[in-house]
Amino acid sequence: MKKGLVLEGGAMRGLFSAGVVDVLLENDIRFDGAMGVSAGATFGVNFKSKQKGRVLRYTTTYANDERFSGLQSWLKTGDLYGAEFCYDTIPNELDPFHYEQYRKNPMAFYVVVTNVESGEAEYIEIPTLDEKEMLYLRASASMPIVSKIVKIDGNGYLDGGIADSIPIKAMEKLGYEKNVVILTRPLYYRKKKQAFLKGMHLLFEDYPNIVKALENRADAYNETLAYIQRKESKGELFVIRPEFSLKVGKVEHNSEALKEAYEEGKKNMQARLEELKAFLDK
Repeated sequence: MKKGLVLEGGAMRGLFSAGVVDVLLENDIRFDGAMGVSAGATFGVNFKSKQKGRVLRYTTTYANDERFSGLQSWLKTGDLYGAEFCYDTIPNELDPFHYEQYRKNPMAFYVVVTNVESGEAEYIEIPTLDEKEMLYLRASASMPIVSKIVKIDGNGYLDGGIADSIPIKAMEKLGYEKNVVILTRPLYYRKKKQAFLKGMHLLFEDYPNIVKALENRADAYNETLAYIQRKESKGELFVIRPEFSLKVGKVEHNSEALKEAYEEGKKNMQARLEELKAFLDK
């Protein structure tokens, strides 16, 4: 029975997931495959490369660096999270990513992107994290409005969370039968439709299907939550989530807030470690 790990996005709420994942690394908890969306993808690759603590280290180190994230990055580059700095300078110079270790790890890793033409999710396996695959990783976390469309082989992509925020059904279709889902919102959370959607028709007038996906996002997200909770109640799915809303923004310059979200993830996973082992072993 193939074991899978699903990581929700949520920008800097992903520090919660990073804390969970580091406990998994500490205890040598392994999966046959993992799938990440947005921050779940960009942070999740560190699980495959087995770089415990790296996410917390670089996010807190560069939290106040305008090249990393923020208004200045958006105004200068068109991306709220600076593409060159985040996907080249950090992994290749400042806080090296262990590409060889990533490639040697037999666990499959997938990222979710949204095709701007179709408005549908695409699930891309990332076996080596080469230059092209890094573009898919970047696209998965490219939030609409505050990010440029990422072009790959003539296609345009944005944040995978637009079309599939929690890809548990996609993992099941790939043959993963025993799955663990890391969420970044508490149990009581339900997504509401955003007020800014009215302006999306103008911003994405050439991409009507991405507008439809954004309009349907809240309903699709809440339906997936209901599906997850049904399976969780039957013991068919293991879910780890924060107990309360995390006090971090999409862009977070307070390194202490990032650490708190990370520590919350570690604490929650440590408390349920034996329960997780029992779930995976049965």
